[in-house]
Amino acid sequence: MNVLVTGAAGFIGSHFVRRLLASNPSARISVLDALTYAGNLSTMEDFLPNVQFFPGRIQDRTVVEGIIRSQNISHIVNFAAETHNDRSMLDATSFIETNTIGVQVLLEATRTFGLTRMIHISTDEVYGSTADGVFTEQSPLEPNTPYSSSKAGGDLLCRAHHKAYKTPVIVTRGGNNYGPYQFPEKLIPFFTIRLLQAKKVPLYGEGNQSREWIHVADHCSAIELVLNNGTDGEIYNIGTHDEATNRSVVDTLLRETGRDDDSVRKIPDPRQGAHDFRYSMKTDKIRSLGWAPEHSLEVDLPKTIQWYRHNVNWWKPVVDRTDTVEFVKRYYGPGLGEDL
Repeated sequence: MNVLVTGAAGFIGSHFVRRLLASNPSARISVLDALTYAGNLSTMEDFLPNVQFFPGRIQDRTVVEGIIRSQNISHIVNFAAETHNDRSMLDATSFIETNTIGVQVLLEATRTFGLTRMIHISTDEVYGSTADGVFTEQSPLEPNTPYSSSKAGGDLLCRAHHKAYKTPVIVTRGGNNYGPYQFPEKLIPFFTIRLLQAKKVPLYGEGNQSREWIHVADHCSAIELVLNNGTDGEIYNIGTHDEATNRSVVDTLLRETGRDDDSVRKIPDPRQGAHDFRYSMKTDKIRSLGWAPEHSLEVDLPKTIQWYRHNVNWWKPVVDRTDTVEFVKRYYGPGLGEDL
């Protein structure tokens, strides 16, 4: 198996490469990553000597086809994406270029070169929001932000490619991930790091939004299972039913970092009507392949917080970058300025 893993300098992709190297030593792994603001070589430094690394974007057909030819690629696992809802509200252009056009380039390459399989990593956010009940793989796509819309576009291209050309592609949709090496713009690492620095954290409203959380190790084990045993043309929801409100997550962060409610600054929700209230998925299909999560938010969120406490050398260069500081100021407003 010669696997091209795109986006492996990011959070979930880097964990997947580590898992694949451990579980399938005979696999040859090539990595394609654009090293945008959320992709860092430091995230890959432990496995970089064991893979072939290529800098570039998935929407660059010349780069993608060159790697497939030179490395005799048989499988693609696509983690490459722009993933932050808040950033997409400011400018959606890069989201569409990567999450939709880039997926089309990978699909065409999979079809043209006769690859064995492509796995496209998507998100539960393409379903939109539900007050109760769960989303199934057959639920309509009703995305509410530019980010989730761009991901839905990629998902639909995967469906169309399989229907029209029998392209061997599978789509997976995961819940909110947490764990080590997550770029500090998402809730858990962003808030954890600010609290460790004795800074305030911006909570949207009362924090009643509910999310289904999955540890990155569980997500990657499911993706590997689908890579090996999934059915082409299918969609697999990957979830845990481990739901928690943003407020309850923040309470755990406060407790584990020794802070109190004075560190929480409630702010108006910049997304307004585009902020999904709740995600929850039915996962019978992935579980029928023999998968089950091994981690829980109750046990593993405190462990994740401790990882950030002990790995300052990984995250401090990122949060100190000018572009990171400017984004926080621009999006969350000057109210947090004195805490930066």
